[in-house]
Amino acid sequence: MLEAIALLAFVMALAAFLGGRRTAERLEGEIESLKTEIARLAREGAAAPAEDLASATPPEIDVTAAAESEAKADGPWARARQDARAAADEARGTAQSAPPDEEIAAPATPFAAAEPTESLESRIGGRWPVWVGGLALALGGYFLVQYSIEAGLLSPAVRLMLAAVFGFVLAIAGEVIRRRAVPAIADRYRNAMIPGVLTAAGAVTLFGVVYAAYGIYDFIGTGSAFVLLALVSLATVGLSLLHGQALAGLGLLASLLTPLFVSSGEPRPWVLFGFLAVAWLATLAASRLRRWTVVPTLANAGLGLWGLAYVALAAPFEAPPVTFALLVMIAGVALIWPGRARTDEASGTTAAAMDATAPGAWESLFKPPHAGIAISAALVTTALALLFISPAVDAARFPVSEFAIVIAALAAAGSLRATAVYPALLAGFGAIAGTWSLTALSGVLAYLDPSFADLPPQIVVPGRTAMLTAMTLSALFVLLGAFVLARRRAGGRQFAALWAGMAAVVPNALLAMSFVMTGNFAFDLPHGLAAFAGGLFLLGLVEWLYRRSAGAGNTDVDGGLLALGSFGLFVIGLHAWTDGLVTTLAIALLGAGYSFATRLRSWPVLPWVTVAGGVVVLARIAWEPTIVGPSSLGTTPVFNGLLPGYGIPALLLVASAYFLRAWPDLRVRNLLQALASLFVLLTLAMLVRHAMNRGVLDSSVPTLGEQAIYTLLAIGASGIFMTLDGRSPSPVFRYGGMALGVLSMLSVLGAHLVGLNPYFSGELLGSVPFFDLLLIGYLLPAIGYFGLAWYARGRRPQPYVVALAVSGAILAFTWATLSVRRFWQGQNVADWKGFLQGETYTYSVVWLVLGVLLLVAGSRLDAKSIRIASAVLVFVAVLKVFLVDMSNLEGFLRALSFIGLGAVLIGIGLFYQRILSGSAGSGGQRA
Repeated sequence: MLEAIALLAFVMALAAFLGGRRTAERLEGEIESLKTEIARLAREGAAAPAEDLASATPPEIDVTAAAESEAKADGPWARARQDARAAADEARGTAQSAPPDEEIAAPATPFAAAEPTESLESRIGGRWPVWVGGLALALGGYFLVQYSIEAGLLSPAVRLMLAAVFGFVLAIAGEVIRRRAVPAIADRYRNAMIPGVLTAAGAVTLFGVVYAAYGIYDFIGTGSAFVLLALVSLATVGLSLLHGQALAGLGLLASLLTPLFVSSGEPRPWVLFGFLAVAWLATLAASRLRRWTVVPTLANAGLGLWGLAYVALAAPFEAPPVTFALLVMIAGVALIWPGRARTDEASGTTAAAMDATAPGAWESLFKPPHAGIAISAALVTTALALLFISPAVDAARFPVSEFAIVIAALAAAGSLRATAVYPALLAGFGAIAGTWSLTALSGVLAYLDPSFADLPPQIVVPGRTAMLTAMTLSALFVLLGAFVLARRRAGGRQFAALWAGMAAVVPNALLAMSFVMTGNFAFDLPHGLAAFAGGLFLLGLVEWLYRRSAGAGNTDVDGGLLALGSFGLFVIGLHAWTDGLVTTLAIALLGAGYSFATRLRSWPVLPWVTVAGGVVVLARIAWEPTIVGPSSLGTTPVFNGLLPGYGIPALLLVASAYFLRAWPDLRVRNLLQALASLFVLLTLAMLVRHAMNRGVLDSSVPTLGEQAIYTLLAIGASGIFMTLDGRSPSPVFRYGGMALGVLSMLSVLGAHLVGLNPYFSGELLGSVPFFDLLLIGYLLPAIGYFGLAWYARGRRPQPYVVALAVSGAILAFTWATLSVRRFWQGQNVADWKGFLQGETYTYSVVWLVLGVLLLVAGSRLDAKSIRIASAVLVFVAVLKVFLVDMSNLEGFLRALSFIGLGAVLIGIGLFYQRILSGSAGSGGQRA
């Protein structure tokens, strides 16, 4: 049964081959006739003048008749002929309308673009027999060998010899057919070529012969088997240049399986990765000649899988052989394929798409031609380099140098051209992630977390080694950034900007991690030198870029990124060489220095660096609010470490904002003004808190007196901002002042009335009446809100002005109410004391008097908002009299309460009647 199947398969393959050859010969004739006809029509269209073509009726009639006659013919190319006729007619029309100097070139494009449509017959008849035929040949050879074994007809040596002869015959047959095949067939059926299928079947047969001789019959040793299998796989890759990408994939697969099939008891990583590197390089060279993209991507993945398997499973592993293979891969991708290729024939991406002036230039940068090859190689390289220094693997010696070499090579490859954007990005990521691993294993984390002390000793990196690695990689990225910027072209502006950002970000990240994890916080000479040297180099590079551009304005992005990077490195250097108050002041001076440098250089980024300096100082304040440390902060009010620590940065920011008052960029001016205002308020608030808490700054809840000072500062700052906005209109002054006012009003509701209210907290008011805690906590803020509301009329929106007036009225009401309670209860007005009858009656009197006073003030100032507050207060007093006094008061006090309320209400009514009568017909009232 098996013999019949094998014979039938062979007959089917032979019939498919003969039928395919006849079809190819027929198609060859049709193609040649079609080419001749198209060439003739092109010559006629190019030679005829435009005015003669309009009257050339006989040729058009002939062409139409020919098209109609050929449309009746059967075959896969009938439709193609009709398309060619239509293209010729279109070419004639184009030639009639084209200018005289374009008449000859115009018809070329339509003819070149015309592609025949493949029929169903061509698809099935041209491909299916080839695939089935190749499978039949492979099965036939297998069944034949199986039959010879079962029947015992031949010895093992003879079987292997015959199988080898069969493999060579298939390969030779494939080459013979390829030489006789028609080029048009190869172009149309490039994924189902008969020569390629035969050659692939022969290669698989030879591969199986060598493996059987080694693994089944023990005819050859390990070394011979490895060499023979390598030769078969490399020869297959070489023949793929003649037979297509599929055969190259087969040769690549054979190369990757060779070390797996042939293994020895003693591992030889240099032999393994040397062979894999040679096989990878051969595959890449073939792909470069034929412009293949799938096979080299698979080759990168295969090499990466072998490296991952070796590093993860070998204990301990040797890093140099893997490093050698990775360097070969990096060099091949950078120099061979895709190398300098900038045109992708499949997608149509050209060098013009990389032009920075074209729309979507950044999108084109991240969609380079042949991106799959570069991305796969960069991913494999970065992953293995990080795996070298991972605590999860066991190395013969800790491969720090191999990690640095691989990352450096990948970064160098990423700096060669704009199409290598992904290797550049992955190199930066690998450098940062690897440095984090090195510094985390340097012993510092073992001090912070005892669980890290259980790691095996061989993976612990000395702090000096981690530091030198971080510094070396930092210097490398700075130099590579300078290299890219030095050879920047018009079509690579985005790539240059990308490398400028990497030259700024990566060194900052590496040196910061190294200093934090391995440095000496008191004084660290190496980190300081490295940081200051890098910062000065970046500043020099910015100066060189602007001098080279000569004011062209196309280096603002590059120069801005580098200037910010220099500031970051200077900040690291200051942290390495200074401490405490000196560091804070030095950073503030450094940031302001960039703004003052605008007198010498008009770089747009300089004020933004000052903003960055303010942000860094804020971060230091958030980390250590005392600036000098709690133990070193004195208790003397105002004149202590807080005054220079907060005051000098505030003055520098104010000076910078004033210095740049005419700077053309409004955004940075507003930011500087906002930062300056924030630092001034922060300075005052911290000095007040220090004085109110006897020199102690902690997270405890402030007292009512301290909170009142904050509220008064916010009210005063809001008024100052309003004045500044009137003299120099600015959204910072306008919206910043309003924001401060809103925040202060929220603090009134949250702190003054509830959280820090002496009635709830039980805080003592003081021994001196009137000049007590109620004065600073309620009356002074109430006066401040009334004054701010009066000052804001006509300058700020009406709802904001009304809210200020209402806040003042609420504080005045609270002050009056708590003052009554102090009169009856003393300096402790806590709620647990209850209420006296005289106290309850006094509340009604005071509330009514206060309502009348507010009514008079609203009338005199013609302020409707104050009169509304008066009405609300009187209404509250009425409710209190009817709901509280009626039940709590007795005898004379109850009667007096209602009599007084009635008299006051009648007087208010008469007062309103006079106001309304006097203002009848007027143009309205003010708020």
